[in-house]
Amino acid sequence: MMAGFGHGTRRYPRSRGRTWSRTGPDRATLGIIGVICAVAGFFVLGIILGPVAIVCGWLAMGRTWSRSRPVTALVAFVLGAIDTLLAVIWLAGAASPGNGMF
Repeated sequence: MMAGFGHGTRRYPRSRGRTWSRTGPDRATLGIIGVICAVAGFFVLGIILGPVAIVCGWLAMGRTWSRSRPVTALVAFVLGAIDTLLAVIWLAGAASPGNGMF
């Protein structure tokens, strides 16, 4: 018998115990990271931190709108969306003619 080639040692390597949710950050941590990114995005780099907050909030909600959601995940998602929208409006206003030095 050939030992060491995975015959019988690990039958289902992609079973539920080996998914990302076990090894990566949990949903509460992602929600808190999303809120921090959203609040920081109101002051600096909103065009970058807003989408990061949206993604963190979406992952913290479990990538679905059904079921009960943690409050921090929903706050991160909504603030990230507002942050991104404000950054896009600000960039559009700054890029319009007549607002520069010349």
